[in-house]
Amino acid sequence: MTTYGSFPGTRPRRLRTTPVMRRMVAETRLHPADLILPAFVREGVGEPVPIAAMPGVVQHTRDSLKKAAAEAAAAGISGIMLFGVPEESKKDALGTPGTDPDGILQVAIRDVRAEVGDELLVMSDLCLDETTDHGHCGVLDEQGRVDNDATLERYAEMAQVQADAGAHVVGPSGMMDGQIGVIRDALDQIGREDVAVLAYTAKYASAFYGPFREAVGSSLRGDRKTYQQDPANLRESMRELALDLEEGADMVMVKPAGPYLDVLARVADAVDVPVAAYQISGEYSMIEAAAEKGWIDRERAILETLTGIRRAGARNILTYWAVEAARMLR
Repeated sequence: MTTYGSFPGTRPRRLRTTPVMRRMVAETRLHPADLILPAFVREGVGEPVPIAAMPGVVQHTRDSLKKAAAEAAAAGISGIMLFGVPEESKKDALGTPGTDPDGILQVAIRDVRAEVGDELLVMSDLCLDETTDHGHCGVLDEQGRVDNDATLERYAEMAQVQADAGAHVVGPSGMMDGQIGVIRDALDQIGREDVAVLAYTAKYASAFYGPFREAVGSSLRGDRKTYQQDPANLRESMRELALDLEEGADMVMVKPAGPYLDVLARVADAVDVPVAAYQISGEYSMIEAAAEKGWIDRERAILETLTGIRRAGARNILTYWAVEAARMLR
């Protein structure tokens, strides 16, 4: 008599026999709407500038960014996260281009909204690192340390000018204490209760940000370990999560994604708001480099990593492959 519940009566391979069978029983599904495209726009360039450390990614001109946004909307992804790269001569200690209504990021937000309207969520990076001459995410005090509370004042201004420019979502990425509450208040004060806040809740001081520094023309000297999280810590992320939710975060995010899937899973299990994860530049560049050498199957690796992030609990994924992956999924 055959015994079920163990071999040979039970054979899990029956559910892997054909592509249709595997598709039917798949526990995790990727969809273009899960994806968000990070994009860089650089002031003062006449054509897109390739980013050497991120093959296939560019610093856009205003015109090429509009084209990229239209392609993203047509591909069916949900959003585009914009990063502005001002001219070097405009950077200063306070990150003035970040609050200038005519700063490159605010101009780009208006451009993209004019191009795609509400067909694509226009999301804006709310941080000072791209606009300061020292490259830190905040204002420095007399000892050269990042001044948390002085930085919050700058973030409040940034939130308002980005909302005025047309951002649907602001993404404060600086990891300052209290930033979510200050930004929510600043938006509400100008009647922009409709603008959502995507909290970079768990943003780790990661080695995988390297290529991003080239992408945004970073002027950073030193590191960001006094405000970004220690890679050794998980409970600290849960504390940050509780604070962000209390302060009014509409969505929360874990960054980087791949090395922190355990953190992502814990966060996703703990909340009832949407959870995002950012597959960052170093994660992208490693796969592109290995694929270029013929060591891995590029398209399979892209979809496998995105599936893993989705399986761990991310509702949405910021990835530089967003448009390409959406086309593959279709």
